[in-house]
Amino acid sequence: MNATPEVAVPRQVVTAPPVRRVRAVVRGVVQGVGFRPYLYGLASELRLAGHVANTGDGVVVEVEGEAAAVDRFCARIAPEAPPLAVVESVDTTDLPPTGGSGFGIVPSRASGPVRTLVAPDTATCGDCLAELADPADRRHRHPFITCTHCGPRFTIVTGLPYDREHTTMAGFPLCPACDREYHDPADRRFHAQPVACPSCGPRLRLVTASGHSRPAAEDPVDAARALLAAGGIVAVKGIGGYHLACDAANSRAVGELRRRKARGGKPFALMAREVADVAHLVRIGPAERELLTGRVRPIVLLRRRTGVTGAPGALVPADTVAPGSPDLGVMLPYTPVHHLLLGADGPRLLVMTSGNLSGEPIVIDDDEALDRLSGLADAWLTHDRPVHVPCDDSVVRVCDGEPLVLRRSRGYAPLPLTLPVPVAPALAVGGDLKNVFCLAEGDRAWLSAHVGDMDDLATQRAFDRAERQLESITGVRPELLVTDAHPAYRSGAWARRHATGRPVVRVQHHHAHVASVMAEHGVVAGRRVIGVAFDGTGHGADGAVWGGEFLLADYGGYDRFAHLAYVPLPGGDAAVRRPYRMALAHLWAAGIAPDADLPCAAACPPEERAVLERQLERGLNCVPTSSIGRLFDAVSSLVGVCHHAEYEARAAIELEAAAVAAGTVDEDPRYVFRLTGRDRDGASPVSADPAPLLAAAVEDVRLGVPAPVVAARFHSAVARLVRTVCGLARESSGLDTVALSGGVFSNALLSSACARGLRADGFTVLRHHRIPPNDGGLALGQLVVAARATDGAGSADTGRATRE
Repeated sequence: MNATPEVAVPRQVVTAPPVRRVRAVVRGVVQGVGFRPYLYGLASELRLAGHVANTGDGVVVEVEGEAAAVDRFCARIAPEAPPLAVVESVDTTDLPPTGGSGFGIVPSRASGPVRTLVAPDTATCGDCLAELADPADRRHRHPFITCTHCGPRFTIVTGLPYDREHTTMAGFPLCPACDREYHDPADRRFHAQPVACPSCGPRLRLVTASGHSRPAAEDPVDAARALLAAGGIVAVKGIGGYHLACDAANSRAVGELRRRKARGGKPFALMAREVADVAHLVRIGPAERELLTGRVRPIVLLRRRTGVTGAPGALVPADTVAPGSPDLGVMLPYTPVHHLLLGADGPRLLVMTSGNLSGEPIVIDDDEALDRLSGLADAWLTHDRPVHVPCDDSVVRVCDGEPLVLRRSRGYAPLPLTLPVPVAPALAVGGDLKNVFCLAEGDRAWLSAHVGDMDDLATQRAFDRAERQLESITGVRPELLVTDAHPAYRSGAWARRHATGRPVVRVQHHHAHVASVMAEHGVVAGRRVIGVAFDGTGHGADGAVWGGEFLLADYGGYDRFAHLAYVPLPGGDAAVRRPYRMALAHLWAAGIAPDADLPCAAACPPEERAVLERQLERGLNCVPTSSIGRLFDAVSSLVGVCHHAEYEARAAIELEAAAVAAGTVDEDPRYVFRLTGRDRDGASPVSADPAPLLAAAVEDVRLGVPAPVVAARFHSAVARLVRTVCGLARESSGLDTVALSGGVFSNALLSSACARGLRADGFTVLRHHRIPPNDGGLALGQLVVAARATDGAGSADTGRATRE
């Protein structure tokens, strides 16, 4: 029997999956937001080897493993990023595999240019608040509780990359327990740079007016709460500087704070423990609620309810908190200290105002606080964690269901904006009121936090420090400086002093306003709009004070299509501080006798009245103005609402409040502007004369028509003027996009009416949302105009940016 030959069976070869190594550079807001721990967890989940580090360029990660897993890692970097992160780009490069195992966070590297973005400060998260309230937690009532998802960032950064040694927490070594959390990938404090606890963190203390600290055994927060409950004023050190706090329901304490701070009648902001504590006082919609309770927690301007006091025992602030304002500014606690201060046995509604005298910058230094606030505070609730960058509270309102930022500072700064036009490295210094400056390079612009009014030497020093700090964290080294065209602005003088051979470009004020809202909406270079720039003051190309402007504009230049008719501004700033002077000037220009029965005439002392009449007749110290802000002042005094403006825009704010109180009022055809001018060749602009409107208002005042009704009719007339002139501009130019900017459009009633009417007429309407319409947004417009600057000076009614 023959043996069956064996058949060889082929051996199966198992091919190892391909291995891939990739370096990814992640740019954006990716430091101080838990990005390295997030990438650590993602790499561990996908069983990838490698490492991650912070650098000046962003976060750099290298991973190696199965190619499919590496692909999944790269695809998930941006979509699953931590909540505080903003990923702008992920650039990947293939590298040769090196082998090895495990994934680690390696020391940061500071070499190379700075291109990463610093995160803003963020309100205390829910997890930290739960620990703060838990008696069993080791951070129970710890005033500096924080984690990867919340707490200070921008205001403590001293350099980049973002590591503990580059923050003001560098002087607080981690205790063993915090160190374990810091190095535990499963802990939410894994590589959280501000992490601390009662054993190793900053210390809170209460200092009395005598300069002595209260006994160590006494809880400083409890002692501060007791002082507040007794009617005291406490300086509270926060994330971006000191606040001055008092019990908002105590009219004596509020009045004393107002007197000490020399604040006049300017409204104070409130801090409430929760939304329910103010819901009976103000109108809160979904957009307002989201702002109040979100990560930023700005001051939110909320419309007051009328005739509503709430349930028995409901909190009611003193009438002196925000006299004459249609709104209450409200914010909720955003630091652990705030939450502790608003505890169960103290005031539940606090006035929280910047720690400074009115007009000065916010105080951040502890020794300076004891000195500069010595006449303002009864005690100081302070701590030993330094504030490196001053940062006031942001202010936001909701207009037509969308946020409108009025002061862009804490929680927003220093997040950059994307520019629609590329710019060389440049610094725009903004204006002299509500100063904010702007650094830019390429398609990115960084607006500073709110600096303040530049008429104070301390504010100018604060500007200098803030500019150096923002340069250090952005890496922008300006080759060009940009200023307002006003020859006497202190911001412009600063730019000229610091130019050191660099060119300085001057940009007309209202052109910058229009360009600012265009840039915010991404309007491309070369596209023109009908720009409506309404504010109180701005240096005009003809030497007059402009402020009621209709410009046909792009970034490269503008044509002054129309403006409010010129009237004298008698005495300059005196007319701003005393609106009755502006009312009498407008009546004089309109040919209306200022009889004693008119409130504005009665408000003017006889001696001043005689001098004012001679000023107007002879044109002495009476620069012409087209300011619509001054027209608001005039009408406010004419109807008896406000004769003395102790703070900027008071008369206009109170006139808006009166109009809001009137409710729905039918339009009155007598309230109209007379339009003249605009030659066929377009050589002269349209002039909008308010004389007919003023005559109607005078008639109504004499007939006893309530001031709120007159105020409402005036607002309607201004909105109709905007519609009419924009319609004429469209006929002349073919443009169908209108950009609204300038401080007057902080008035929600007017802004809403203008936008509604323009849209009904078929216009596309651009309004501010993320950038303030007031001078806090001016620097952004200056930058994009300067990017298109030429040497042509233009005429009085057409303009381009000019180099000095």
